[in-house]
Amino acid sequence: RDLRMSRGLGDVYKRQDVFVSAARELGAEVNVQNANGSVEEQVKLMEYFIQKKVDAIVIVPIDSAPLLETVQKAQSANIKVIAYDRLIVGAHPDLYITFDNRKVGELMAQTLLSNTETTSDLLLICGPLTDHNVLEVEEGFLSEIQGKDVSVLDTYYTDGWKPENAGAYIREHRELVESVSGIMCGNDNLAGAVVDALAEQRLAGKVCVVGQDGDLAACQRIVEGTQTMTVYKPIEQEASTAAILAVALGNGTDITSKDCEIPVTETTDDGSGEIPYYKITPIAVTAENMDEVIVDGGFHSKEDVYLNVKE
Repeated sequence: RDLRMSRGLGDVYKRQDVFVSAARELGAEVNVQNANGSVEEQVKLMEYFIQKKVDAIVIVPIDSAPLLETVQKAQSANIKVIAYDRLIVGAHPDLYITFDNRKVGELMAQTLLSNTETTSDLLLICGPLTDHNVLEVEEGFLSEIQGKDVSVLDTYYTDGWKPENAGAYIREHRELVESVSGIMCGNDNLAGAVVDALAEQRLAGKVCVVGQDGDLAACQRIVEGTQTMTVYKPIEQEASTAAILAVALGNGTDITSKDCEIPVTETTDDGSGEIPYYKITPIAVTAENMDEVIVDGGFHSKEDVYLNVKE
């Protein structure tokens, strides 16, 4: 079958390789296009794929609203649309596949609650509100701390996921930062900028910082002691599962039936109604299980993770 993956932000190359390999093994022709962070370019790419009469489009949406009309146009042309990693709110795609974002937030909250001596004051440095995942992570985080002796002093939404904005916030709110015991960061890139800014205030390693993605730099900070935890998301599993389900949809298979290789048994409301939803479980990674999850799992090498740690 003919599949098109229109990519925006994200861990592009590793996911891309796994997706392409898995899809081709199933007999699919795959064409990967990168929108380079431009939602306008994503719209143009989708228009082009519709003209080419492809069987399925797998897209990592940069923003939902500009894509709604094009998604509907694709589906009207009998092209299946899979929202990969991020939801296209209100578009009613044929499948939404991602990690359990609420679980990500819960794991972050659990780590902050268990790794700080006083957990009364926390700070949230989130991604942009245009990313639906940000809201789900925040919901999971807040649900986990509900009823606990915890206060969120402020929540900052980082425009465009730009690390420099997160770092600037920390520097501009010095007194507030000095009063918190833990900081939840929307991803490891933001966490890196936060840790750098904390280091300037001699607070790196004293304030509990958590992030997500399992980035190499984050893993290095964890074993060095300046970041407490990252949420590892097995992106290879996500990519291979997406490929299998995309090929199934392109072939006209009912992905909710037992006949599907990986049946989709859950649904979620995207704002237009219930849609098929496949979520993958994330894993909290600290210094204690770094070797087991990251090194032994082949995500990063031990040499790289412990590069800056003396024997």
